[in-house]
Amino acid sequence: SGVLCSAIESVGDYYACARLCEAPPPPKHAVNRGLCFEGLGCLISAIWGTGCGLTSYSENVGAIGITKVGSRRVVQVAGLIMIVLSLFSKFTATFATIPVPIVGGVFVVMFGIITAVGLSPLQFIDLNSSRNLFIIGFSIFTGICIPKWIAANPGAIKTGSESIDQTLTIILSTGMLLGGVIAFFLDNTLKGTDEERGIKNWIAVAHVGELNEEETTIASYDLPFGLHQFCAKFKFLSYIPICSTYCEDSRESFRRKGNSSDKELNIPRIEITRI
Repeated sequence: SGVLCSAIESVGDYYACARLCEAPPPPKHAVNRGLCFEGLGCLISAIWGTGCGLTSYSENVGAIGITKVGSRRVVQVAGLIMIVLSLFSKFTATFATIPVPIVGGVFVVMFGIITAVGLSPLQFIDLNSSRNLFIIGFSIFTGICIPKWIAANPGAIKTGSESIDQTLTIILSTGMLLGGVIAFFLDNTLKGTDEERGIKNWIAVAHVGELNEEETTIASYDLPFGLHQFCAKFKFLSYIPICSTYCEDSRESFRRKGNSSDKELNIPRIEITRI
């Protein structure tokens, strides 16, 4: 249950990070690769006996929004500096001297940005619809209240099985997972048009991204050091979810059917000019 909650939260972090960096939404192979290496990190942590899993943190995504720095080289150099400084206890002790109000102020800004980025896809739906307003309000309210109730009543869930109790407690304590599942269920059960639900606008944006931002997507998410060209040489690698050639045939087919898809979906052709 902990891995499931962490994976769902990580996918949200990937999309939020891409939005803050003004990059295209991550393709399937990039999301698969991220989850795969998070799992590998957890496995290595268990082997070394650290006792904690490795996953993406929303705080780091918020830091990108504050600093406006999303370069991978900056993150790599910062990680190397942190590894070196961790070898000297005097340097690490200085971080403990940072006043708590300063840390709290930084967190307020970070989580405010993360919350705003998470709500930004609502621009595609009809916010004048009472149906959509009910789904948004109910899912957010439930995602906040139930975890607080679980935290205040840790022994409230008693099914007779300790494993099931722990699983349900973790799931109900994760507001992002709980609110997302409720919103997903309500959006797919309550009657509404595609335009009202934002599906039409979302497909239009995704379609334009496929047609006009392929080079940007490759530069942002494909494997480095020529590994993409290496994977392209072997057909069987296109069936491995973490390879950059995964589902490439379907993408090529989608681009070849561009004009016919426009007619079927009634999507206007949009040209993007880069400055």
